[in-house]
Amino acid sequence: MRRAFFALVARDLRLSARIGGSGALGLVFFLMILTLVPFALGPDLNLLSRIGPAILWIAAVLSTLIGLDRLFQADEEDGSLDLMLASPLPLEAVVLAKVLAHWLTTGAPLALLSPLFGLLVALDGIGMAAVAATLLVGTPALSFIGAIGAALTASIRRGGLILSILVLPLMIPTLIFGVSAANAARGGTVPFATPFLVLAALTLIFAVIGIVAAAMALRNAE
Repeated sequence: MRRAFFALVARDLRLSARIGGSGALGLVFFLMILTLVPFALGPDLNLLSRIGPAILWIAAVLSTLIGLDRLFQADEEDGSLDLMLASPLPLEAVVLAKVLAHWLTTGAPLALLSPLFGLLVALDGIGMAAVAATLLVGTPALSFIGAIGAALTASIRRGGLILSILVLPLMIPTLIFGVSAANAARGGTVPFATPFLVLAALTLIFAVIGIVAAAMALRNAE
């Protein structure tokens, strides 16, 4: 079981690298947002630094949506999903493997590179570290939420818009507490640990809900 699980993760990582994947597109889209926003706001570095964590988090949420519709749709089209359903590996484990691969190619690079991107929004060292920590903890929740929408729209061609409408409202709590934790670390009225622990709890909750709900959606689609 363990070998099959990691083989599935490695397969999705190889496919993502071979095709060009959503990871590189997500990084480019993330960088585009961070490049355009300072031009729109003007040269006020204080304003840019104050809303910097929110800009980074919004860019991360939108970047996560890129390629999310292909999470299960590609396997549905080429018949791989039928083989996964018939395999001895539980479908919940299949969903977890695919979500893990998606996060490793989208959320993890964004979190690791966010200190570098933080320079574009005039963040100080504490702000960069706080944003990186919140993205590292919070972006898995975005992938688990996205898995629900991807499973529901797996059999729909060009279902990216429908998927975005389904999952964006569910991503709002993660966005709120991610930005709140980053702002708290920079001297807010609330201790950093409070929103950060809530963010971690949301990730754990959505991990359970996302895996179970996505597996149920895939079973009912067959």
